[in-house]
Amino acid sequence: MSTKDELLLLFEKNKGTYLSGEEIADSLQISRTAVWKAVNSLRNDGYDIDAQKTKGYCLSPMTDKVSSQGISKYLTKDLEVEVYDEVGSTNNMLKERASQGAKEGLVIVANSQTGGKGRLGRSFYSPLDTGVYISVLLRPQNIEPQKALKITTMAAVAACKAVETVTDKKALIKWVNDIFVDGLKVAGILTEASLSMETGNLEYAVLGIGFNVYEPNGGFPEEIKGIAGAILDETVPDAKNRLASEFLNRFKDIYDNMDTSNYDIEYKKRSFVIGKKVNVISPTDTRKATVLDITSDCALIVEYEDGTKGTLSTGEVSIRPE
Repeated sequence: MSTKDELLLLFEKNKGTYLSGEEIADSLQISRTAVWKAVNSLRNDGYDIDAQKTKGYCLSPMTDKVSSQGISKYLTKDLEVEVYDEVGSTNNMLKERASQGAKEGLVIVANSQTGGKGRLGRSFYSPLDTGVYISVLLRPQNIEPQKALKITTMAAVAACKAVETVTDKKALIKWVNDIFVDGLKVAGILTEASLSMETGNLEYAVLGIGFNVYEPNGGFPEEIKGIAGAILDETVPDAKNRLASEFLNRFKDIYDNMDTSNYDIEYKKRSFVIGKKVNVISPTDTRKATVLDITSDCALIVEYEDGTKGTLSTGEVSIRPE
C-alpha cells in the first residue's frame, strides 16, 4: 500500500477529526514532508482536507468520494476491492482479470466509466463523481447458463436493500435488471458470463451494476432525460462508500446462501410489472402482452394479445401507457 493509500485509510478511520502532522508521521512511520506530499496528492484527487497550524489535517466529514479505504469501513464480507477514478468499463476490466485467473470475490469499483456497458449493446452513462460503478467476479460451481439469471435477480434485491439502507426511499424492480426510485431508473445491472467448453457450465460470471447517486451537473443527457433519476437529491456524507458496501454485503449474503435464500420472494414483492401491459422486446420483434406473474426462478409469465402464454427468462419489457 502506498503512503497516500495508508494516509487515506487513516483519514477515513478518523473522518472529521484533526490529526497533527506529527501524529500522522508517527503512525505511518514517514517524515513530515512525506505527510505534506501525500495530503496534497489526495487533495489533487478531489479529497477535501482542511489544514490548520494548531490542529493538523482533517478529512471533511462531508466528503463523499468512493475509495477502497472508505468501502472497507463498512464491508463485512471477504472481498478484494479495487477502486479507480476512471476506467473504460468495470465489466471489461474484470473479465480480462478473470481470464488471467483472478479469484472469485475480486471487485472493481470506479468513479466514472468512459465506455460503461448496458444490456443489449447499449451504453451506460457513467459521468465522474455522480455515481458508483461496480463489477464483481463470481465463479459459481455447477451452474448451467440458463441459471445465470439468478445472479442478476439476486443483485437486484441486494441493490434495493442497499438503496433503502442509505436513504429513506423505496426501491422497486423493473424486470429483469433495472432499479427504480420515485418512478425513475437509478441503477442498472449487467451480468456477463464465460462458459466452460468441457462442462457447458459457467466458468465465471461478472456481475456489473451502476448506481446514479446524484444527478450530473446540467442534468442527464437528452436521450435518457425523463427515464433516469438519482438516488439522492443532495450530497450526503459517505453515501457512495456506504451504498457500495451495503450492496456488496447484501449480494454476497444472498449469493453464498442462494439455495436457501428466499430472495425470489423479495424480488417478486418488489416488482412493479405484474399486472401491467408491456411490450416484450426481443432481437427480432416486439410483441404486446400482459404480465401475469413471476416464477420462483424470477422468470416472467406473460399472456400475449392472441391469448398464448409465455415464460421469459431473458429479454426486456417496456411498460405501455395505460
